[in-house]
Amino acid sequence: MIEIYFKTIRDEHFQQIQDFRVGSWIHVEKASMEDLNKICDLTGLEISDLQDSLDKYENPRIELKDNNTIIFVRHPSSVEEGLHTSTMAVILTPSYFITISPHESKLIEKIVKFRLKVASTQKSKLLFYLLLQITQHFSNNIKAVRHAVIDQEKKIKNINNAAIVMLTKNEDILNQYLSTLVPLRNLLEAITSGRYVQLYEKDYDILQDLLIAIRQAEDLCSVNVKSIRSLRDSYQILFTNDVNKTIKLLTAITIIFTIPTIIASIYGMNVRLPLEKNPYAFLIIMNITILLCIVSIILFVRKRWL
Repeated sequence: MIEIYFKTIRDEHFQQIQDFRVGSWIHVEKASMEDLNKICDLTGLEISDLQDSLDKYENPRIELKDNNTIIFVRHPSSVEEGLHTSTMAVILTPSYFITISPHESKLIEKIVKFRLKVASTQKSKLLFYLLLQITQHFSNNIKAVRHAVIDQEKKIKNINNAAIVMLTKNEDILNQYLSTLVPLRNLLEAITSGRYVQLYEKDYDILQDLLIAIRQAEDLCSVNVKSIRSLRDSYQILFTNDVNKTIKLLTAITIIFTIPTIIASIYGMNVRLPLEKNPYAFLIIMNITILLCIVSIILFVRKRWL
């Protein structure tokens, strides 16, 4: 589905238009091969240049094709189970600003509704604002994961399967974010060179702010991954400790119950045994058995097996 937006510096919002217009923003949502062919006809690009925009595992990178700059980025999105980031392609042509998303993008919907002091003809500024929103989205999600981890750290004594599943999921999210933020930072450093995008003096300040924001998000993500691994190790130690306590308890109980079993087995043999003619033999044997069990319990309690 192709949507076309146009905005002058005086307009408050992006206006959706019907026809392709020089200086407009073309957004392709839930892109198909038919949509990509239309973009190729409009820009003169080859279909092979745009096919990677449909790859859900594409890494952030930047390419220069004739007078067109193709930028592949990833942004936080849960469009598929187990995948927490989504691909987006940004194409800067001499006439258009184009974004291509293989899925429904709430990020674009959010930007369109904003009151930006940016015209659709200001392609570099629009690109930087898009990258800024992606960076902020990463930072917000990383902070949300951090708060969830802190809550689990407070409840470390109440470990259950749900807590472990949540911890594993959060670690997977952060690892995916980290694998996106590093190439995204490299992409921004490439843009700073001025080779791919025409930059003005104020653009360098925006780029530096973006680089700082991405580095902070990257550092925060790394710290949170280490915290999760530390918490997971703590869980493992607690589990091991609980298992050891359980094994000690079961061992002690087994030994205690083994004592009367052995005595009963001995007196169950068809041979001459002590006290066999004593009328109080049963009571004597039972008292001896109980005494031995009590001594064993006292011994195990002192050794903290019970």
